[in-house]
Amino acid sequence: MKTLLKNIRALVTCDDADRVLRNADVLLSGGRIAQIGQNIEADADETIDAGALMVYPGLINTHHHLYQYFTRNLRSVQNLELFDWLTALYGIWAHISEDTVRLSSLCGMAELMKYGCTTCFDHHYVFPNGAGDLLGAQFDAAETLGIRMAASRGSMSLSKKDGGLPPDSVVQTTDEILRDSRAAIERYHDASEFSMRQVLLAPCSPFSVTAEIMRQSAALARSYGVRLHTHLCETKDEERFTLETAGMRPLKYMQSVDFTGNDVFYAHGIYFNDDELRFLAETQTGVSHCPCSNMKLSSGVARIPDMLRLGVPAGLGVDGSASNDASNLLEEIRTAYLLHRLNSGADAPDGYDLLKMATRGGAKLLGREKLGQIAEGCAADLFAIRYDRAELVCAERDEANLFGTVGYHRPVDYVWVNGRMRVKDGELINIDEDALAARARAEVKRLLEEL
Repeated sequence: MKTLLKNIRALVTCDDADRVLRNADVLLSGGRIAQIGQNIEADADETIDAGALMVYPGLINTHHHLYQYFTRNLRSVQNLELFDWLTALYGIWAHISEDTVRLSSLCGMAELMKYGCTTCFDHHYVFPNGAGDLLGAQFDAAETLGIRMAASRGSMSLSKKDGGLPPDSVVQTTDEILRDSRAAIERYHDASEFSMRQVLLAPCSPFSVTAEIMRQSAALARSYGVRLHTHLCETKDEERFTLETAGMRPLKYMQSVDFTGNDVFYAHGIYFNDDELRFLAETQTGVSHCPCSNMKLSSGVARIPDMLRLGVPAGLGVDGSASNDASNLLEEIRTAYLLHRLNSGADAPDGYDLLKMATRGGAKLLGREKLGQIAEGCAADLFAIRYDRAELVCAERDEANLFGTVGYHRPVDYVWVNGRMRVKDGELINIDEDALAARARAEVKRLLEEL
């Protein structure tokens, strides 16, 4: 499949030189960006007049809980902070099934794609007995939509009776977790440079797994060459938990269980001190910043300006839909810009810095150097919006900075993943959205009736 975009109004590459090209052509071929230039002549399957388009690298979501899409907008939990919020929702999540996960993944990733996301990492850690092949359901959903996906075999082993937070109904034994983690890697992980599916190991958090699970998951992941992820430094409650149970701060605890390094990234990372930030930079341990979720749960503000200044690898994530109520990375860019302007003033990252976090930064966290930029030889993952809409008058003066300062509040016009168009005129090509919504609402009704 060859697609030629002709005479692009503005091509924001996010490449090593931070180029913004005018009136450029881009040839997509075989899932790659084959050529960038002017007056390209090619025998393309489709040629698109891109004179009115601003084109960007596909966004990379680095933290999600897609199954939570079906517990959005529950008033009973809207004003709770993390520990109480989790406790209130575990009783619902204990009843998820393959259908729940497949349909919620379709809905959540459909929303992501309509707002320019081409790669999604999902942190799934709830595996009720008899629920079925939940990672398989996620990869099936991703294949249906045509999105690039990384899924995690997460875990919870420390139940409430053992001093943790989750109830017994959603935890597993160490043997079960390690057996299923190994099986997930062997069945689903594709390590090739342009793969559409990869697996990470991701114990949930310090307050829901034992030190043994953290340590053994790290060893297992490294024996297969897959990456590691967990929640860390999200709240002061978590900090108090590790101080009381392990006698050390959360990051020191991660060091003690071999859960640091350039193959590890954490979700949130709000409560790192100066020395810890320097350690993250030195070891290239990464952070997925989730500003909307951190604000909704009243968790705090991550020190993103300091992380970027020090060189800590950082990406953007939407977090679980139930702690955000949306799956829109463009909104995360805008929110992050405003949050850090308020909190850090002139030291805050600008819109382009945050676009780079959502593209190149996410690619680095996932170990996918061929994603997140528009450059010859990289993956043909990109999105485009029309500049000539009334709501963008004057906004197009600085295309690279657009999503931070002005924001963008409608589905994008086009999305290509692996060289194939997946969104056209703001609508998904591969799926009947009305039929999906009907099936999803029926599953939500079943899930919430279990309350």
